[in-house]
Amino acid sequence: MNVLFVTLVGINSIEDRGIYQDLLRQFRNKGHDVTIVTPVERRKGIAANYRQKDGVSILQVKTLNVTKTNLIEKGVGTVLLEYQFLSAIKKYMSTKKFDLVLYSTPPITFSRVIQFIKKRDNAKSYLLLKDIFPQNAVDLGMMKRDGILHRFFQRKEKQLYKVSDYIGCMSPANVNYVLKHNPEISPARVEVCPNSIEPVEEAAGKNDMLRSQYNIPAEATLYIYGGNLGKPQGLDFLMEVLETNNNKPDRFFIVIGSGTEKQRLNDWFQSHPLSNAVMLDGLPKVAYDQLVRSCDVGLIFLDKRFTIPNYPSRLLSYLENKMPVLVASDTNTDAGPIAEENGYGLWAEHGDIDKFNALIDVFCENPELRKQMGEKGYRYLMENYTVERSYEVIMFSTNCTN
Repeated sequence: MNVLFVTLVGINSIEDRGIYQDLLRQFRNKGHDVTIVTPVERRKGIAANYRQKDGVSILQVKTLNVTKTNLIEKGVGTVLLEYQFLSAIKKYMSTKKFDLVLYSTPPITFSRVIQFIKKRDNAKSYLLLKDIFPQNAVDLGMMKRDGILHRFFQRKEKQLYKVSDYIGCMSPANVNYVLKHNPEISPARVEVCPNSIEPVEEAAGKNDMLRSQYNIPAEATLYIYGGNLGKPQGLDFLMEVLETNNNKPDRFFIVIGSGTEKQRLNDWFQSHPLSNAVMLDGLPKVAYDQLVRSCDVGLIFLDKRFTIPNYPSRLLSYLENKMPVLVASDTNTDAGPIAEENGYGLWAEHGDIDKFNALIDVFCENPELRKQMGEKGYRYLMENYTVERSYEVIMFSTNCTN
């Protein structure tokens, strides 16, 4: 097949590790011709270009800054994306036809792009739903319900769902949410197609040098929060967790990542000296994986105000490295309950400091439990969250031949 992948994620090489790169490598390795349309934001000063690399085609489309920027540029840039992508596809791929078009949210403004490919090529379309927008922005107070922006993006959301032959959601709660709030969508078109990775076959052991580098006691249970440091994570609760666990020598916390709240969190670290926590700058994926491998428990935070279910992709690196997870989330997200039901993690509602700290104590006091949960998590990953599994779901639903 000729497969087109349209994304807001900046992809420079398919050989990098990531949920989209891993999935696209699976398509390439199965013999499909893969083309990626990806943005290059104006801050990088790179012109639009189309090239072959690592056995796939990559079209970089020059856009405004739509990540790590102010709300005005982000909003305008998001609206323009559809036109910029469509123009670039018409210019660089006027003669290449596609059998299947894959695309992910965010953003939700690709409906015209998808409709164009479907009509021109008679292609099938598959949405990888990673973000339910604009409701998530309303939940966090970033957008006024029923305001002009909300109604505009809600129409865009409906258009994207309508043009999608199939919608792959991250979890059962996501499926239920989409169907409940969009009754016009046939249940036959919505399914679970979870975040997935191509696991590393032989992961290296723990790096004991990490403990000496940061003066981490040998007996301390090492907790890591890695990933996006933004408003969706509700980082005030993370700060409360760190502050209430300060000066406890049997636990140590590493916070690492990037995002819109990083500077605020860094300022908080500077004004709140902690004996058992450190904040690090973001690392390349390989170095980040090495860091995760040296920790004992993976932390996940999601703001309690969310009425939509989320499913953080950072869970995958924790499971891959045989780490149990400790989840603080809203009550609509099923990542925590799924972890508890399958024995690889514990869950508390975001904001419940007493319960969350009690669960931290449980992990500190039970190294054997940590090991057992880590093994269960790895098995669950191998059975449910591999790109081979996602590939099979997509191929079966779209009735495409291998």
